[in-house]
Amino acid sequence: MKSQKGVGELAAINARIIACEKCPRLREHSMHVAEVKRRAYRDFEYWGRPVPSFGDPNASVLIVGLAPGAHGSNRTGRPFTGDGSGNFLYPVLYKTGFASQPESTRRDDGLTLRNLWITAVVRCAPPGNKPQPDEMANCAPYLDEEVAALKQLRVVVCLGKIAFDGFARHLVRTGRILSTRGLEFSHGAEFKFPNGLTLLASYHPSLQNTNTGKLTEKMFLDIFLRARKLARL
Repeated sequence: MKSQKGVGELAAINARIIACEKCPRLREHSMHVAEVKRRAYRDFEYWGRPVPSFGDPNASVLIVGLAPGAHGSNRTGRPFTGDGSGNFLYPVLYKTGFASQPESTRRDDGLTLRNLWITAVVRCAPPGNKPQPDEMANCAPYLDEEVAALKQLRVVVCLGKIAFDGFARHLVRTGRILSTRGLEFSHGAEFKFPNGLTLLASYHPSLQNTNTGKLTEKMFLDIFLRARKLARL
């Protein structure tokens, strides 16, 4: 059953994310990158704001990433769009039936997601891709609210250890688990909780991982095929 209440809640959360000014360091960095730009994108109008989440509000699968890339999401305004990580992620989402097309280049390229919502533990591009603990804490309430609004959620796929640890802290904050003891990150790790939610861990599709073969397309496909099975799609 479609949840119209969840749709409205997620839209409201996204509006507050875009307007967020909680982290001066991150806001300054994101705006500076948007002003200076990379030479290849000199003619592109950068987003430069906190990046809202994206996908199907009635999703049964949630992807949790780290943070926007300086010249990817911070440029395009959509998660995993316009950079190497997205170029690796979206073809896999297309092959596994979650995405309407294999390319994700800009907000208005027509891409839609089915049964999938994409979020992150930090919504602004951090210097060196390394957000500080207080910045992750500032963003944490948005994740808590999103998970509560995803009424059909069954599976969470965390991309990378920082996202995995961030979601583990969410589980403690919201009382789903008492502590993070026993939740250890490794690619393919799977944890099921009493409320029926399953957590899957994957290496992040960063160029550092994909160009070195640490994360292959088959490894990534297997993660999302498993997510489909667990979500009963």
